[in-house]
Amino acid sequence: MTNQTAAQRLTSALALDPAPVALTFTDAPPEGVAGPAHAVTSACAFWRMAEQGVFYAPAEAHDNCPIGAMVMGFPLTEPLKAQLGELVTSMCDCTYLSPEEGDKIPGIEASAAGILYGPLADLPTAPQVVLFWLTPRQAMLYNEAAGTANWANTNILSTGRPACAALPSAISSGSPTISWGCIGMRTFTDIPDDRLLAAVPGARLDAFLDDLERTVAANQTMKTFYEGKKAALTA
Repeated sequence: MTNQTAAQRLTSALALDPAPVALTFTDAPPEGVAGPAHAVTSACAFWRMAEQGVFYAPAEAHDNCPIGAMVMGFPLTEPLKAQLGELVTSMCDCTYLSPEEGDKIPGIEASAAGILYGPLADLPTAPQVVLFWLTPRQAMLYNEAAGTANWANTNILSTGRPACAALPSAISSGSPTISWGCIGMRTFTDIPDDRLLAAVPGARLDAFLDDLERTVAANQTMKTFYEGKKAALTA
């Protein structure tokens, strides 16, 4: 399945707006791919930039966000390590994080020189992770398709701060993940308050789309049943 077909199926099944984006960790950009249009304040801001087109952001382009750079698995310079330490200390001081959380934040295990970002439909390589935004109703369908609404399933992946931790969580587990986000994500991406973040590992995308389309069809069947019952009782 092509990336364009996958994007069309995903967008159609969930009525996504904006369309899904994707990223791949790589040591060099494909020929003809430019760098980011401008500097960003956080790693998650690149997700919104990716809605506009394909670009390659080297590791150092993520340095304005020490936590994001760490989560993306990039080597940290000594100054960046110092910034990260100061930031985590500040977060603990204001009780945003507890002291024992810092070294447990997930991160990408394999180090790369940078990340190729772009709309899923236009990405010239296989995506390692696909990202998109969900309303509560879309999140309901996503949750069911991912199997995490199944009471027999104990593998429920839901993350919070930092929002970017959803990426290594999805990649390492091989399972679709949902994130409630974090205040940094909501500040730097300007995403509406009614949206959640979804992260689907690229290796799982084909199977997830099959599950999603079955879930949407099943929900439509139940909706028809419930609407009939509602109409009968309110007639």
